Formats: sequence, structure tokens, C-alpha cells
Amino acid sequence: MYRKVDTNLNFVDREKEVEKFWKDNKIFEKSMDSRKEGETYTFYDGPPTANGKPHIGHVLTRVIKDMIPRYRTMKGYMVPRKAGWDTHGLPVELEVEKKLGLDGKEQIEEYGMEPFIQQCKESVWKYKGMWEDFSSTVGFWADMEHPYVTYDNNFIESEWWALKEIWEKGLLYKGFKIVPYCPRCGTPLSAQEVSQGYKTVKERSAIVRFKVVGEDAYFLAWTTTPWTLPSNVALCVNPDEIYCKVKAADGYTYYMAEALLDKVLGKLAKDDEPAYEILEKYKGTDLERKEYEPLFACTGEAAAKQRKKAHFVTCDNYVTMSDGTGIVHIAPAFGEDDSRVGREYDLPFVQFVDGQGNMTKETPYAGVFVKKADPMVLTDLDKEGKLFDAPKFEHDYPHCWRCDTPLIYYARESWFIKMTAVKDDLIRNNNTINWIPESIGKGRFGDWLENVRTGVFPETVTGEHH
Repeated sequence: MYRKVDTNLNFVDREKEVEKFWKDNKIFEKSMDSRKEGETYTFYDGPPTANGKPHIGHVLTRVIKDMIPRYRTMKGYMVPRKAGWDTHGLPVELEVEKKLGLDGKEQIEEYGMEPFIQQCKESVWKYKGMWEDFSSTVGFWADMEHPYVTYDNNFIESEWWALKEIWEKGLLYKGFKIVPYCPRCGTPLSAQEVSQGYKTVKERSAIVRFKVVGEDAYFLAWTTTPWTLPSNVALCVNPDEIYCKVKAADGYTYYMAEALLDKVLGKLAKDDEPAYEILEKYKGTDLERKEYEPLFACTGEAAAKQRKKAHFVTCDNYVTMSDGTGIVHIAPAFGEDDSRVGREYDLPFVQFVDGQGNMTKETPYAGVFVKKADPMVLTDLDKEGKLFDAPKFEHDYPHCWRCDTPLIYYARESWFIKMTAVKDDLIRNNNTINWIPESIGKGRFGDWLENVRTGVFPETVTGEHH
């Protein structure tokens, strides 16, 4: 038998009626009580942060999180759906910073850690009522009366217990790793977080003259981050590519990749004079360990203090012929490839940038934020005749999605879990899971497990930075 639906039916009112009926008659509670003898199917809500408002994206996650427990309940399982609240993390701290008019870690410490933490504990509940109303409106059933809260001591102690277990199994260690780092928030960001903050920016790169030791000649090297040049300790060429020593129309003699000669030097050509004359050709490996003079005196001094050889040519296949000069500058504290090359050649570790993203006192740019130091570095190099060119380029650069500060790739001393030691167990356990769709478990998540890596081991980290 069919009943005609009133065309004037107000669906919002109808939803509210159903919601009220469920609440008045304790339907959710009855759905659990009637199955309390059934087999338990455990579900813990991945908790939201209650100091941020729910948005349309949360509707999808709430619906999915409700669908599985509801289905299992209909199958006769006892499903204690415990709600939770995530009360830790930078979103909470940033909200309180704004409220108190603070800016960064140092000002928080001046304000006082204990009162700041108390402010965070109060702030985290700002939108709790809105979250509860929203969850009820979309039909999300969960035990909101007895939630787990991440700032409860029991919860915090469970985290310390887990870390203790990991430590006792020999899986926790301290090391350095290059991470995308926000100097404003004072924290590294995950790959997912980095992907949220890219902006298209126009900046100047630098093609720099590095004076070859014992020759009236220069290596031409390229970088998109001029602020890292005061920390330069090596240059890098591709071992398999062809490099040339050329006499250029500007009067200088240069070493650079043959494939990029016209692109870089072509503009030097005059009506009756070519841009360059090739004097000799080399394979990249022929240039390995060829020395050059430090670009900045402070870097030479830092290398000497660490008693490590620096300012010579290294080889690595990561150097490409698509951009620049085919020679890149190496600053191991500011790039993953740089760090790897630094370990392979036992280069000194020079990090002339502090945790706030400012140039350190050893450089001529003490206290200047790295991005603001770029034009200053270019100006000084130009005055000294060390700057060949500073071409503009447009690229997507990561910014912190929380505070909009440009990120820097920065070597940080951190604690790591030796994931490679348990990789086989992770893959084996993943293969026992019935993933729907299967492509997620075997593809996206499975591929991630297959490629899981561990950070830098302590024994590979050397130098004064300890």
C-alpha cells in the first residue's frame, strides 16, 4: 500500500521530529542494551577538535563513521560507540595565542607554560555544543556522555606507556632529518599538511660564480634559495653528464654542463662574437673533488672548526639537466638530497639559520628572516663580482597552512621510530585486512607500507651540532 507524500513536507522539520523521537525514547541506548549479550564490535571515534567549527566536510566523515557501527548493530553485535575529543595540537595553541595576543614559542614561555596550558584546556571546548548539535542533526549515534579526552592524564600516560614499550624494544632513537619546518610555529609538518599550503610565488634564483682553486676559472652553480648560500659546503655534478670548461664572452672562464651552455650563456653572444668558446670537455666524475674557494668566509671557518674537508665538487645522479647550470650547491642542513650527499662525502654540517628562521650571527645577515635575506645575499654577491645572474622564476612554494609562514626545509634533531625494523610485520598484518575497496589496502596504503622509511640514524650524524 502506498501513501501519497505531501508535496509541502518540510524535511528539516521531519528530521527534527525523528531526532526528538530518538532522544525522548532513548533509541540509541536501547539499541545497545538489547544487544549487550552479543559479541562486541569495538568502535572508537577518531576525535575532532572542539575548538574549531564543524563544516560540510565533516558531514561525510560523520555519516561514514555512523554507517559501519549501525550495520554491525543490525547484525546483532554489541557496539559501544565511544565519542572522543582531540584536545592537543597546534590548532588549539594558535587559537589561544590569538586570544592572548602572543606570537610564537618565546612569548608563550614568557607568559608561562602552566597558565597557557590552562587557557588551552578551556579553549578546546569552545564549539563543543555546536559539534554535539551537528552530530545529532546528521543522525550520528555515539556515547557523548562518556567521551575519551586526549588531555586526560590516563590518556597521556597511555602514550608514555606506548613510547616506553617502543624504547624497550630498541625501536626509538634520536637523529637528524630534513623536514618541512614552520619557523613561526616551531614545528615540522607532515607531507599531507605541506600539500595544503602551496602558493604560487615569483622569486629570484641565483647563478653564482665559485672560484676554482689554482685557476682563473669559476664553477657556475644554480640555486633557488639564495639564503642557503652562506651555509654552502660543496658543489654537486651529475657523474654521467658531460661538462665543459669555456671561455665566455663576458671575459670569465666557466665550468658548467654542456647541455645547458646555450640556455645560460647564450645571452652573452654579440653580433660578431659567439657567447662562448669550449676549451675542454669532461665527464662529471672527472671534476669530482676539484676544489673551490668558500663563497662566504664564515663557512670556511665553520668547516675548519669541525676539522672536515669542504668546498669541493661531489657527484650524484639527482643533478638534472633540465634547469640551472648542471651544477648545484650543497648545504646539507637544508635539503634531503643535500643531506644525503653530505653524509656520503662526510661534509661538515653548517646550519646558519636558527629555529625562528632567522640568519645566525656568524653571517652578515644576523637576525634577518631567510626569505628577507634573499635580496641581501644577491646584492652582496653582485658587489663582489660573484653573481652571474639572478633570473626570476615562478614556482609553487609551501607555506604553513596554519599561520601562512613560508616553510623551510631544515635539519631537525628529533626522535624517530625505526619503522624499517617492523616493516614486514606491518605488511603481513595489512594483508589480513579485508579492505573495501581493495585498491586502497593493496594500492595506496599497501604502497605506503612497502616504501616505509626510517629517519637518519644517530651513527650517520656527525659534527658540532650534537
